[in-house]
Amino acid sequence: MDDTLGLLEEALQLARELGYHVREEPLGDLPGGPCVVGGRQTILLNLQSPAADRLTVLLTVLVRDPAVASQPVSRLLAGRLQAFPGG
Repeated sequence: MDDTLGLLEEALQLARELGYHVREEPLGDLPGGPCVVGGRQTILLNLQSPAADRLTVLLTVLVRDPAVASQPVSRLLAGRLQAFPGG
């Protein structure tokens, strides 16, 4: 669980550094995901979802962003991104 929470925090920071606006809020049964709000790239995360599910949403967005390759990340996050579908 510690790895998941640490990875979630690192992925949140990475997304913000890449210019994403991250909104964490209750979304009911929806998992969240990428969208554009007011012309700004946004990632919605469901606060009611477990940390592992929120991490999956973030990884889904980050693995598709070519700018991730130029960012310094931990070996753990780099491994998760490479192993993630589309990575």
